[in-house]
Amino acid sequence: MRSAYLTAARALQLGREGAVEGDQARALRLYGEALDILTLLPPERTRDVLLAHTHLAFYQTLELLGGKDGQRHLQLGVSYARSTRDPLARAIAEECLSGLDMAL
Repeated sequence: MRSAYLTAARALQLGREGAVEGDQARALRLYGEALDILTLLPPERTRDVLLAHTHLAFYQTLELLGGKDGQRHLQLGVSYARSTRDPLARAIAEECLSGLDMAL
């Protein structure tokens, strides 16, 4: 199971790098890979923290592209950030929500 977490975290990291470099298609593909892995794992804090970060990254990238499903990823990311109480995930969620005049 540890290797699954590492693979998902690596896909998230590479996806973020792709988004920063302007390759949103690659970023979205890698976020999808991370989600595919994480949704197969049993619920636990590590999985949920990675899900929060992945959904929020998905949302941010989709917002740049004006793509659909962004709100679904925002809702899921915020929910996981709340439940895990991960400080970084909560800060990212707050940043995403600040443009929507909502609070975490």
